Amino acid sequence: MLYKFRSKAAGDVIMTSGVGDAILRLMGREPTAQGIFTPEQMPALIALLEAAVADDEQRRAEAEAEARAEGRLLPPREGVTLRQRAWPLVEMLRRAQAAERDIVWGA
Repeated sequence: MLYKFRSKAAGDVIMTSGVGDAILRLMGREPTAQGIFTPEQMPALIALLEAAVADDEQRRAEAEAEARAEGRLLPPREGVTLRQRAWPLVEMLRRAQAAERDIVWGA
């Protein structure tokens, strides 16, 4: 299953169900097959995603510092970071908010 986020203010953003579910939960939403973000909601949604990314990066930095203090190296991150996963949707939210357009999604 895929999530397809659409807005007339930006190109589509497509996410797999696992990533889409996680991103929706970070924004305080329960994953659903369809939904909408209104321009009025977008500042808060952007702030939630940016806070989650900052928290993820802070935890990684702390883990790396702890590993250095113990004289070991933390293995490199595998795969895609939360920042990389969230960025396309954050950009879509910013563009849609500026254009005062909704974002809708369907699974």
